[in-house]
Amino acid sequence: MARLYTLTIVLLIAAQAQADQPFTPGTGVKVAQAGDDFEDSQWGYIKNGRKASYEDDEQQRPPGGKSRNGRWYESALRGQPDLIKRVSTPPGGLLGSAGAMLLATKYSGIPGELAGKQMQDDLLMGVKSRIGRAVHVSWSPSCTVRVYLPPFDKWENRTGASFGIRADVRGRDREGSIEPYWPGFFILFRSESSRQHDQDHAQISFRAQRSGRDFGGPKIYEPGWWTFGLSFTPDGQVHYYAHAGVEDLTAEDHLYSSFPYGSRCLYLDNIFFNVANWENGKNWSTPWVIDDPEFFVIPPEGKTLANLVRRRGRSRVARRPNTVKSQR
Repeated sequence: MARLYTLTIVLLIAAQAQADQPFTPGTGVKVAQAGDDFEDSQWGYIKNGRKASYEDDEQQRPPGGKSRNGRWYESALRGQPDLIKRVSTPPGGLLGSAGAMLLATKYSGIPGELAGKQMQDDLLMGVKSRIGRAVHVSWSPSCTVRVYLPPFDKWENRTGASFGIRADVRGRDREGSIEPYWPGFFILFRSESSRQHDQDHAQISFRAQRSGRDFGGPKIYEPGWWTFGLSFTPDGQVHYYAHAGVEDLTAEDHLYSSFPYGSRCLYLDNIFFNVANWENGKNWSTPWVIDDPEFFVIPPEGKTLANLVRRRGRSRVARRPNTVKSQR
């Protein structure tokens, strides 16, 4: 079914004139300064006080949270999830992986208030801050991550957005201005307790179409590990890849391509993850676990990674042996 869906999407985007061909996330050279594998048993996160909520009340509440290894930090726009910790890798994960990161939230709005609606928190994986510059799309950047979807009876029992895998980018909009926007995936829950659905399942949603509206993707009826990836071609297009399991992505996993919001991407600043819930003081979000988020570039002709990286990260990351392979 996923392959038929992919064929439909490919036919839809075939009409895009002069669009670069998509490439598989993970192609090229890995940028070791960004990403994490959570193998360091001393991995930890320091919250540094109350979370930011600038989107709702223009309060950032510095200094903001960050991980001890300097690779993760709080979003000043929305604030960090309430629970950020290293956990043992759930069954079926990458071969040799002992650690992963758990993200969950309860109070996802303005500190001390209850919104009574869906809210979300963000955790940023630094790219610009780690290498000392934004990554221009001429470097064909891409990212990959493994995400564990827990059994459906462990999800927040609410039909709606639950988790996001997104990029913090800047691009030229239809009016010619360079503005930020945030393309990526959402994982939606479809609860059997709602009238629209007769069984629990998840669905992938793409942000966004040229119109700015999200586009519904494949449905997921079996929980477990999934691999997601985003790639950015020099023409400013965003390409979306995913499959069940933890094997590396391939060309067959291409699901969608777009110029989200009608913008053409120019620079990538960061990768980030959303955790959403119904903020009523009672509901915890679905517990989300991710592993091995990685960042890659394809150096333009005549250049190497040394031409891109202006800052050398010195933080500690306990890498698994290079001989380790992924498994389903």
